[in-house]
Amino acid sequence: MWERCRTVADSLQLPVPFDAARFIAALAERRGRPIDLVPVTGRPQLPCGLLVTTDTADCILYAADTTELHQQHILLHEAAHLICGHPESAPAAASAARTLLPNLSGALVARVLGRTVYREPQEREAELLASMILHRAQQSVGPAAPQGNWVDAVFGRAEDSGTGPHGG
Repeated sequence: MWERCRTVADSLQLPVPFDAARFIAALAERRGRPIDLVPVTGRPQLPCGLLVTTDTADCILYAADTTELHQQHILLHEAAHLICGHPESAPAAASAARTLLPNLSGALVARVLGRTVYREPQEREAELLASMILHRAQQSVGPAAPQGNWVDAVFGRAEDSGTGPHGG
């Protein structure tokens, strides 16, 4: 998984300066379908991010009441599911979608989100790819980027062991 994610992350064109919304807009253009970004607040029982895919568009709901860095990571995690070709559901997705998108019919939510359930490897893959994209974006900033930060420490140790952050 580590090598596959690294290959994918290295192949992606990132906007400079990096901006997750611009990256996702370019992804939507390449995929030929819109990806709507919907900020959500006041969702203590819901996930930080949610990908909803319909017949005509994709929608990424993300926590608006968190830091900018966390928002970027949430957006990239959900976009990574699209990049990796993962199915469009998660365990809590149906109830979250009904809560956050009350205008969607229950049948549509069930049809779109109820087809499959994410397995743990898909979540790890999306998380790893999102982290690698952010790491690449940080490296593209150049010499003014702070050295020795937590991203470098995590990725440096993972590279030294050859196993990646999730053990392979």
